[in-house]
Amino acid sequence: MRILIVGGGGREHALAWKIRRDRPDVELLLAPGNDGSATLGRRLAIAADDVAGLLDAAQASNVDLTIVGPEVPLAAGIAGAFAAAGLRLFGPSQAAAQIEASKGWAKAFMQRHEIPTARFVECASSEEARAAIRSFAIAPVIKDDALAGGKGVTVPETFEQADAAAQAIFAARPGARVVVEERLHGWELSAMAFCDGRHAVLMPPSCDYKRLLDGDRGPNTGGMGAYAPAAISDDLRRRIADEIVQPTLRGLAGEGRPFTGVLYPGLMITPDGPRVLEFNCRFGDPEAEALLPLLRSDLVDVIDACLDGHLAGLEVQWSTEACVAVVLTSSGYPDHPQPAVPSGTERLAAAVAFHGGLSGRVLTVSATGPSLAEARQHAYDAAAVIELPGGRYRTDIAKHERGHRLD
Repeated sequence: MRILIVGGGGREHALAWKIRRDRPDVELLLAPGNDGSATLGRRLAIAADDVAGLLDAAQASNVDLTIVGPEVPLAAGIAGAFAAAGLRLFGPSQAAAQIEASKGWAKAFMQRHEIPTARFVECASSEEARAAIRSFAIAPVIKDDALAGGKGVTVPETFEQADAAAQAIFAARPGARVVVEERLHGWELSAMAFCDGRHAVLMPPSCDYKRLLDGDRGPNTGGMGAYAPAAISDDLRRRIADEIVQPTLRGLAGEGRPFTGVLYPGLMITPDGPRVLEFNCRFGDPEAEALLPLLRSDLVDVIDACLDGHLAGLEVQWSTEACVAVVLTSSGYPDHPQPAVPSGTERLAAAVAFHGGLSGRVLTVSATGPSLAEARQHAYDAAAVIELPGGRYRTDIAKHERGHRLD
């Protein structure tokens, strides 16, 4: 079997690592891959957003299955291009990926289908944004409507900061749109699910850390770490499935855009229950690095069940252990990341280092353990072994169980 994995970050390295563990004889092609995943398969010099190049390579190499990691090629329509050529690809159609590609569209979709979320106003100009911002009782959240690599959200403390964030988006891109959104209070939870268009299987809930610095301070990033499973009650898990995931699948199917792939609602767990902050149409990064080490089932079997519409008949099995993933970044991240080459990953014993790029999020160190505390200890012991000139990492990933009192 020949599998193409699209993307070059830690998430895609983790996908390759999981497939190699499940199926040692599979031939892996990586586009473009990275220095870490290159030890598991053959790299192709094709960018993840080069849909035409990826299609040509998949046809030339007789690829049996393509797995797309990042959101950009999904939003660009790679699923439709591959389907038209008769090739199997795991990821939603361009129409279904709109749930991530446009925050404004996603908010309106939630409103249409009564999926719990925060009050919002979508704005097409600076003037509209200024008026919308002042319509909220406290400074609202400012979101770039378009894809922004996980960094298009500003949570300001003042109305002046909110206005500045909105104006920066309009100034940066002609035709930009901004979502001005009520600020919710509670704790954040990632609730990913495998989907086959009609049915969904929830993965263990996970928590990620978006801010650069300890104590959730500093700018938003693509993600500084994650852990799984988060300790949530059966009632909360049921509400996430019944009030958010299933209505989303029904709504997308009902609008002629059925969702096949990984649906990822990013949630705020408020005193009144779960509310959707945003949707993603793929595995989170670094959440994938905390979840895939816990997946006992063969990942390709799960993907096949999704693509064939048979997910309801498959029992997806997970480890009872915990996993903690700690991201190591190069200096200057997130605004001006500098290149840095890590060393020492070969000395890791109780952890795995998933490679990202040579700048920005360079490595994600993942470790499992019978408890969250033990998994955390293994992850930080491993991070201390790695040398990354000028690098940094947060020291409080999984230090406290999030949301314990709200379950």
